[in-house]
Amino acid sequence: MDDVWAEGESYEPYVGRWSRLTARAFLEWLDPAPGSKWIDVGCGTGALSHAILALTQPVRLLGVDRSPGFVAHARRTSPTGRARFAVGDAQALPVGGGRFDVAVSALVLNFMPRPERMIAEMIRAVRPGGSVALYVWDYAAKMEMIRCFWDAALELDPAAGALDEAWRFPLCQPDALRALMANAGLNRIEFEPIDVATVFGDFADYWSPFLRGQGPAPGYVASLDELARERLRKELERRLPVATDGSIALVARALAVGGRT
Repeated sequence: MDDVWAEGESYEPYVGRWSRLTARAFLEWLDPAPGSKWIDVGCGTGALSHAILALTQPVRLLGVDRSPGFVAHARRTSPTGRARFAVGDAQALPVGGGRFDVAVSALVLNFMPRPERMIAEMIRAVRPGGSVALYVWDYAAKMEMIRCFWDAALELDPAAGALDEAWRFPLCQPDALRALMANAGLNRIEFEPIDVATVFGDFADYWSPFLRGQGPAPGYVASLDELARERLRKELERRLPVATDGSIALVARALAVGGRT
């Protein structure tokens, strides 16, 4: 089953809204100088790009993503004219070398066929002494929204494990991320886990984004027949920590890593 990432309106209620919270915490950790030139690699719907515009006073920002639908959403929702968004491959960026001060990426590295090539392209895009940094979800443990989903799915269907991001993406681990950056030749490598609260108003708020087909878990739901889908829904409802007011409070952990060229 191929991962589907194409429609901003479907992505946003799934993980886009939580990525926006994470983006702000990521930038606080990165603590960049104002007035920098930025490239956002695999910009998606613009969660990180929009945070950069709001928080860092960039002189230039280019967001690149291979999905025309995501690029269109990022353009449409961009709060300022200082950003440009383009369709392009993260493993072959459509930019000259040394054009940027900072290259960043959010939640896309693990979907790359050649993640080392994406890092090499980010390094190529920045000037000597520039910054390269990214974050991915901690699928194996503390990205609880998705972890809870797969734990429930595996209870009912062990074959679902083939789609579980914790198994598919061993790169999303602290040591693997550090090694990737070091092997690419980056210096002064730093790592930081970033936790944000993900509070769902009720079970429907949690469950409905899984019905939109964007990403591995929603894609799995779409593959189920009606009976299997209802069994999974009930198993999730049984497992999730539903408060007396119906809300569900979980945590989303991102693993952030960065270094200097």
